Amino acid sequence: MVKSAPILFGQDIIERSAALFDELEALPTDNRIAVLNEIRSKLHDHSPFKDEPVDCVYWIPFDQVEANDYNPNAVAPPEMKLLEHSIGEDGYTQPIVAWETETGFEVVDGFHRNRVGRESPAVKARVHSHLPLAIINHAREERGDRIASTIRHNRARGKHQVQAMSEIVIELKRRNWSDERIGRELGMEPDEILRLCQISGLSDLFQDQEFSASWDVEGEVDEVDFEELTDDISTYDEEALAARTVNTSDERRIFHTHDMWECYRAGFYASTKEGMTKAECEEAYRKFLSDADIFAAALDHVISEWKFSCEHYLTNSAMNRIAWLGQAAACYAIKIPSAFRSGFWLLTEEEQELANETALIYLNKWLAANDRNQVTMDEAISGTRQSDIY
Repeated sequence: MVKSAPILFGQDIIERSAALFDELEALPTDNRIAVLNEIRSKLHDHSPFKDEPVDCVYWIPFDQVEANDYNPNAVAPPEMKLLEHSIGEDGYTQPIVAWETETGFEVVDGFHRNRVGRESPAVKARVHSHLPLAIINHAREERGDRIASTIRHNRARGKHQVQAMSEIVIELKRRNWSDERIGRELGMEPDEILRLCQISGLSDLFQDQEFSASWDVEGEVDEVDFEELTDDISTYDEEALAARTVNTSDERRIFHTHDMWECYRAGFYASTKEGMTKAECEEAYRKFLSDADIFAAALDHVISEWKFSCEHYLTNSAMNRIAWLGQAAACYAIKIPSAFRSGFWLLTEEEQELANETALIYLNKWLAANDRNQVTMDEAISGTRQSDIY
């Protein structure tokens, strides 16, 4: 029993609860766990610490707990083995932080503690295929807040993968989070936020504060006039063309502001595809890339018609240009945003290799047509820190 302050009042409550404990012991294990969770919930409601998630730890079955899709924290195999050993010897000393979804629970912090519980036979047996969860406050359940919570939990532990952190900052930007809010919530300095935006090659997209303030992924948009997408570059005036500038580190690097990117206006950076699930989008992406003739035809359209997008991205030797071309072709031909590029991994190895080689052919066609040196596959994908392949 943990020592605490002397009990001046309520001793009779403790005594009356003894009979309940005897009844609990008689229940089957799964039923007893469920009843204890309900009791903990009731106790939490009357606790002076009810605003603290750690005040109530629930034991939840594995099949009701899912990992999140945005954790950028990487733990090397030796540290994973140490974590397994620690939990095996000392037990779970920290709960997994989660939020409640419509179908169960999603991990906010504790992805690797979650893995140990599932993957270590000894731990799994000891915890009866359950995981200890502390549930975050309802006010923090918006996706941006959950992402921020994960980053805060992680920054003092482990190492973040730079590309994953960059993608997270970009997502928060798209959710209309200001640099100030990102810095405050994630514990970042302004220059770190800027570097992470630049890593994804999207710094221009977020330079314009007026644009950022007008973008709200989760809000409703009324009476918005959308500019019709056109391939006619004659509509751009001289002032717009003057925005074409070069990177000081590469005198032939060309920049264009986001409003001139044909891929942006075609929905390249959308986070969803109306009427389709994530799995359906990924399958459509796979099917598109697996047909070499259709893929090649789309690539030909991209390098011929998307003048400003190609100049902006294909002159950037620090990014994965093979990946961008594949994503751009899918956006052009079947209107699938780059967010579903993981459909590439549904291809066979032979299909992946053919898709890469096809994209390289059209990259070199564009480079040659624009008086630039052709590149090898290694050179074309050398900037993997800026874009995961497909």
